[in-house]
Amino acid sequence: MQSIHKEYKRRNRAAKWRVRAVQLAILIASFLFWELAGRRGWIDVLLFSYPSKVFRQIYGDAVSGELWGHLAVTVGETAVGFVMGTLLGTGLAILIWWFPFLSKVLDPYMVVFNSMPKVALGPIFIVMFGAGFTAILMTTLSIIIIITTLVVYNSFREVDANYIKVVRSFGGSKRDEFQKVVLPASFAAVISTLKVNVGMAWIGVIVGEFLAARAGLGYLIIYGFQVFNFTLVMSSLLLISIIAALMYQGVAYMERRLLSGRHQ
Repeated sequence: MQSIHKEYKRRNRAAKWRVRAVQLAILIASFLFWELAGRRGWIDVLLFSYPSKVFRQIYGDAVSGELWGHLAVTVGETAVGFVMGTLLGTGLAILIWWFPFLSKVLDPYMVVFNSMPKVALGPIFIVMFGAGFTAILMTTLSIIIIITTLVVYNSFREVDANYIKVVRSFGGSKRDEFQKVVLPASFAAVISTLKVNVGMAWIGVIVGEFLAARAGLGYLIIYGFQVFNFTLVMSSLLLISIIAALMYQGVAYMERRLLSGRHQ
């Protein structure tokens, strides 16, 4: 049995490495084609630039120190929005599960609010909180909280009702139902919501910075458009992609650790 298990783990690792290798090959091929297309004039360099020029822009801004302040602002806003949005959304999902009457009252409002374009709410937040961190944070939270609430609450509702009946038959309270049945059964869905929220947090922060920021990567994108420096725009987008990918991998690693710990 041990030899079979070792062989399975070896094949699993080999399959993961093949996936990583193909992903890396696609990434390198994309950058090479982008570079070639820019240098050969297949694309409009004014609009799309090309990798070597983008990397020179990033290197120059990093050496001059101009990049780090903008990077710190955006990463800080994203981290705060990500954590607060996840906690508040999960808390609201628990609240409306705990009080079914409240869920029936709030359900249509949440659906309508979720369908509203959050860009339209940005100017309202700017008027209410001023052009700065708070307005950007509120824009981010308006995106994350409702999505988190809907996803987590639906995972609570999909728990097998027979398990809850068993707890009730032994005289269990509402808290027992939640702690012993609902939360454990929904744990994987709650953790997976974090991965969704990584993208939602970046969307909220960049949209907020488009509207209200005086610093940050979103501000650099708008500034680049205004001065027709599209290499600055592309470098900012590349940095956003890299940091978002790192955040996603961090959340995925945490998910694997937590779920493996639960299985053990």
